[in-house]
Amino acid sequence: MNTTHLTADISKSTESRGQSDTSSALKFITCGSVDDGKSTLIGRLLLDSKSVLQDQLASVSKSGEADLAQFTDGLSAEREQGITIDVAYRYFNTARRKFIIGDAPGHEQYTRNMVTAASSADAAVVLVDATKLQWQDAHLSLLPQTRRHALLCHLLRVPGIVFAVNKLDALGDDAEKAFVHISAALEKFSREAGIEVATIVPISALKGHNVVDAKDDGWCGYTGPSLLDILELLPATPADTQLPLAFPVQWVEKFSASADTSQGRRVFWGRVGAGTAQVGQTVKVLPSGQTATVAQVLGHTRQPRSVPAGHSAGIVLDREVDVSRGDWLLAPESAPASREIAVTVAWMDDEPLVAGRSYWALHGHRWVKARVKRVVHRLDINTLAEEDASALPANSIGHVELLLQEPLAVRPFRESRVLGALVLVDTASHRTAGAALVN
Repeated sequence: MNTTHLTADISKSTESRGQSDTSSALKFITCGSVDDGKSTLIGRLLLDSKSVLQDQLASVSKSGEADLAQFTDGLSAEREQGITIDVAYRYFNTARRKFIIGDAPGHEQYTRNMVTAASSADAAVVLVDATKLQWQDAHLSLLPQTRRHALLCHLLRVPGIVFAVNKLDALGDDAEKAFVHISAALEKFSREAGIEVATIVPISALKGHNVVDAKDDGWCGYTGPSLLDILELLPATPADTQLPLAFPVQWVEKFSASADTSQGRRVFWGRVGAGTAQVGQTVKVLPSGQTATVAQVLGHTRQPRSVPAGHSAGIVLDREVDVSRGDWLLAPESAPASREIAVTVAWMDDEPLVAGRSYWALHGHRWVKARVKRVVHRLDINTLAEEDASALPANSIGHVELLLQEPLAVRPFRESRVLGALVLVDTASHRTAGAALVN
């Protein structure tokens, strides 16, 4: 893992704040183990970037000091128990960029909420609590949840992963030694797991060290940029515009009274999953297999224009074909439909995944039945070894073969987040059971 180049680039760029080429908003999450300081870090980012109103600050202050975690812990159960349960989103901006932060829970039983947040994130800040580790040991072991969250971010194709080693201020003069040992453990784990990490930064979310403003005294032997400086330069996830058109139909607008925009035909609305929707394209409807030509494409303001992946569009076809919510409009050269797929599953249900069980699979807006044909293996998050397994228990990761009741057009998840992802739902309880990523 090479973090030097990014750190050097950021250091140079911070001299000219406000001239970044990363103009789009960055959506990132904070994750890691329980009580690593995720909510406190977000509170510190909001406070020190002056994104908190005075009345908000007063509402979370006790005895003159702000409880930073309260900025994101909005549920009554979270405030009572002092834990994060659901993902809380907050918004702030600096002179250079806008940000959307997702505060993901650290408890194992809420891993499904963390996966939901990570699936659409551009970056992830994985917090590591230095006080929980045997930092005196040069060969220390990381916490299981730290490894699990980092692996999940990697599997979910989160492009910018930053490790933030927190609470080093509590170690006094030993902070530098602890940071060196923990950084070595993180680098070793990332290298073995194949995770590309942007950088590793020492912070104190409570005191504010290296969060918004970098300490200039070489604290912990670190002379690089602050966490916010790093986030300001991380790239946003590019849309899959280079792939053939793939359009999941979310809503069908019946014959519109506005003939000048819909030509008197139905409009199929949704968000373009891949490629670009434009007039003149031939599309195939899945699952019916019928073909038609795109007669008109409407933007979200109902103005005719081409619409790239990642944006909402309304598509009008040149003839009436059977299309309903859940169907896909695909370019003929798009991925072929298949009933058997190999996937990597992040399993989140209390009931283990075993061969023979059936689940609902959600692909885009289409629901199909999926039966577990075979559990190929399970990943040991401690050794990163792929072990033979007949089941996946809660909070485990493994490779599985699925047999679908109806064919789906899928691509490997590394190529397309939209075409390569499925959500598995228990048919009886209707709970989200797992996230499946096409291999």
